[in-house]
Amino acid sequence: MKKITRKKHLEMKLQSIPYHPNPDVNFEQYTTPSVIASDLIWNAFRLGDIDNGNVADLGCGTGIFAIASRLMGADMAVGVDIDRDSLDAAGDYSRKLGLDNISFICSDISDFECDMEIDTVFQNPPFGSQKKAKKGQDLKFVKKACELNPEVLYSFHMASSKDFLIDFYSENNLDITHVFMYRFPIPKIYEFHTKERADVDVIVFRAVL
Repeated sequence: MKKITRKKHLEMKLQSIPYHPNPDVNFEQYTTPSVIASDLIWNAFRLGDIDNGNVADLGCGTGIFAIASRLMGADMAVGVDIDRDSLDAAGDYSRKLGLDNISFICSDISDFECDMEIDTVFQNPPFGSQKKAKKGQDLKFVKKACELNPEVLYSFHMASSKDFLIDFYSENNLDITHVFMYRFPIPKIYEFHTKERADVDVIVFRAVL
């Protein structure tokens, strides 16, 4: 596999990753846009967090961060999600790209156990952008990431929770080194949506353990 060397080429590859086939509001499933995923992965690559490392994508959906990591030179990537349909779509697309050393595991995040060393974790968990979503799911993901004991964690959250999250990360012995801000588009995919699209401010923390 030839490693991608330009950010725009990475974004183009990620544009064809399928959306969640049957999105479930209980899991707050929204596909990460390719422009956001490529920007974050490119920054992670430049910080030395991907090349020749083992990457986990928690709550991976259709696998955008796992796939992007392998395209950027990760030795191995594993995606974990509770939605079998999304994982099947992720597997199909990774095979279409000819990627090896990438796997997708169907599991509730609380039950996931990994028998290999993980260097970097990416996660875009349910972060409470919808009133119908369960609150605090992103914190559960952060705690699971800590259990995997990676060197680096990249995690999405609502920007409005920034101050609370900074304290939470500190209490869990996570040192925030970088902060990325994005406008995340929420498309009209659930019955209760009244707008064709709504943009929410999200924050991504890069933290080291």
